[in-house]
Amino acid sequence: MSVSGINNSAMAGYATEAARSAGSSGAAKSEKSEETKKTYTGGRTVGKPQLSEKAAKYYEQLKEKYGDMEFVLVSKDRMEEVKKNAAAYGSANKTVVLIDDEKIERMANDEEYRKKYEGLIEKGRQQMKSMAEKLGPNESVKGFGMQVNDDGTLSYFAAMEKSSKAMNEKLAEKRAEKKAEAKAADKKAQKERALERLQEKRSEKPNFDPDSVETVSADSVEALLDKISELDFSKRADSILTESEKQVGSSIDYKG
Repeated sequence: MSVSGINNSAMAGYATEAARSAGSSGAAKSEKSEETKKTYTGGRTVGKPQLSEKAAKYYEQLKEKYGDMEFVLVSKDRMEEVKKNAAAYGSANKTVVLIDDEKIERMANDEEYRKKYEGLIEKGRQQMKSMAEKLGPNESVKGFGMQVNDDGTLSYFAAMEKSSKAMNEKLAEKRAEKKAEAKAADKKAQKERALERLQEKRSEKPNFDPDSVETVSADSVEALLDKISELDFSKRADSILTESEKQVGSSIDYKG
């Protein structure tokens, strides 16, 4: 073969490879553009959860599939905060599911992962129904919920009405906090934080005053039932006066 023939053959190979590379690059760009995430604003959210178009579509389907539950989508950076105050996101009418945006994104793109976590949600759904039946009517319980964890497990929680003693302590605590904040923060910082809280409240839509309830959580429904019973007993005990307390003001001196 002549040198010219070799060069032409090499050039053809380079051209073919370049075309393949360009096609691959174009596909990657197209795939990347489809995965562009946007702030999700549908339904109840905490923080600024980010979902791709595909994940947002899947999330709507998931909510429709479990229409008897109320999903709250949490941005990953807010999940630890939500764990500590889960009762604030409870619902008086439906079992709440707290789940972060990263899980929804992966569920939308990984079939095995999706099957695993949908199975987990269904399991929790049945267990929460069973727990509600066992508990029966209880005015202290304002709502139930569950949280989908990173390790493939569920945590359960109940929003419980605080005792009057706890409420008074909380009010005193909040007054002290507000007083300290007023001294520490300048007017601009306070205004920005107030605006941020207002925006969060509009999206989070709590069903009741978070200060009126407390979170009771457990890793199983059985343990949650036990904790609810313990708290109920404790509240009743707080409302019962001791014998010495009953005597105060109950005896009248007629000798005067």
